[in-house]
Amino acid sequence: MKHFSIRSYTKRLSSHIHNYHQLVFPIYGTIDMTVNNFHGSVNIGECIVIQANQRHGFKAHHEARFIVVDTPTLPENILELNPPKFRISSTLLRFIQFIEEQLTQPIPDQLQHSMYQLFEQLLTQQATHAKIDKRIENALNIIHKNLSIPHSINDLSRQVHLSQTQFKVLFKEHIGTTCHQYLTQCRMEKAKALLTNTDTPVNLIAEQVGYTSPSSFSRQYKAFFGHPPKRHSQN
Repeated sequence: MKHFSIRSYTKRLSSHIHNYHQLVFPIYGTIDMTVNNFHGSVNIGECIVIQANQRHGFKAHHEARFIVVDTPTLPENILELNPPKFRISSTLLRFIQFIEEQLTQPIPDQLQHSMYQLFEQLLTQQATHAKIDKRIENALNIIHKNLSIPHSINDLSRQVHLSQTQFKVLFKEHIGTTCHQYLTQCRMEKAKALLTNTDTPVNLIAEQVGYTSPSSFSRQYKAFFGHPPKRHSQN
């Protein structure tokens, strides 16, 4: 059994166990996980590993979306992880986003098989030893808690007790992109999830992801995805 799926969860804490491994990759939003001795949040650009027969608890906002990989095997570098959360490479993140696009329609078995082969190769090459600076992790949690507010460098650096220069350097070092680029990605992914899975008007979605002007939001959305918001809208 090797299977990709897009899933959502509820804000009510659930718990279960299964006899296969599972990897959870947030594509919009945050999931709160408990796996063995680990308890914490998993954000975009991170992965949580649930090994076979490990009881795990989870909850997330109903609008959040996740790529979940069910698999009977995992490479050694992933099985040996402790704690079970790691930051994924930019290459693997882009591939996860590609998988998301493919899962919006039925996938031929051969294509799914090819996708999984490439996924396994990227997972095997994934560096998992580097730990994210706790102050940057706190900043990520602040960002994901509320994307509707500005989140300036000044405010974020102050809240995590760093100078603006230290914050910008550490953020780029640990996340692989600037804070502004990361914020834009999170806002656009949230907007896409809301457009795709709810009937919320575009102007309200713009506000929920931090844009006071719907036209500014639409321009940014088109620049990010290559097409306007109405392509994903249910309205």
